[in-house]
Amino acid sequence: MSDIDQQAWAVSALNALAHDTRLSVFRMLVQAGPEGLIAGEIAQRADVPPSTMSHHLAILERAGLSQSERESRLIHYRADYDGMRRLMSFLMQDCCQGDPQLCGDLAELASCNR
Repeated sequence: MSDIDQQAWAVSALNALAHDTRLSVFRMLVQAGPEGLIAGEIAQRADVPPSTMSHHLAILERAGLSQSERESRLIHYRADYDGMRRLMSFLMQDCCQGDPQLCGDLAELASCNR
């Protein structure tokens, strides 16, 4: 993927996260782990009508930040960890100018072992 394509994708992903509800939902999905959550539960936790939540979930999915899977009548959503890593990598790729001390403890801040 070219730098221009990568940047266009990153803008789309950041735009998807630049909304209070979608950012909250994305964080909720990350916290839920690989099992994810059912669409109705996400809407209930976020206190958003299901139809509105469907719109937000579709935006996150198109941006490559979530995935859905239909199981009978239920739709499970989970964070797309590859998409999250891709976005974090894009944001950090030029960090530090070859000097890790410039970025300090950024890797530790993102660590799952806090």
